[in-house]
Amino acid sequence: MELSPMNTEQFASFRRRSIEDFAQEKVEAGTWAPEEALQRAEESYERYLPEGLETPGAYVFNLMHPVDGIVGYLWFNITENRRGKEAFLLDIVVEEAYRGKGYGTETMDALEKTARSLGVDRIGLHVFGHNERASSLYRKMGYEVTDLTMYKEIKGFQEPGI
Repeated sequence: MELSPMNTEQFASFRRRSIEDFAQEKVEAGTWAPEEALQRAEESYERYLPEGLETPGAYVFNLMHPVDGIVGYLWFNITENRRGKEAFLLDIVVEEAYRGKGYGTETMDALEKTARSLGVDRIGLHVFGHNERASSLYRKMGYEVTDLTMYKEIKGFQEPGI
């Protein structure tokens, strides 16, 4: 898998889709209400990609497979913190038609190679709790949980005998 920089047209399409997907994920996770999700997702993207493709420290790529062509996309930002230079994976998509072929693993390998070439010391990411497929891939690739927030819905639940 090769990480191929996006052009302006591809970036516009990526941004639109990524914002919609992020908003939907936040709604599904129960973090945002549906009526506010799109606006909040837009605000988040303005914070992390204020200058689009020209945002310093932001890297947005197409996932280019030698046989299948563009099979998805990947976005990470690089920052400096107390542990050194860190790449944080903000979005990754392998299109549905290409899933189950090992492209996720190939993409994560390509991410590591690219991050290493940029002098990155570590890679971080967030995965929604309901995304078991991604969570499983990341664990397989050697990522460790550093923080875990859990909830249990109790509304409408009544203990026996109460």
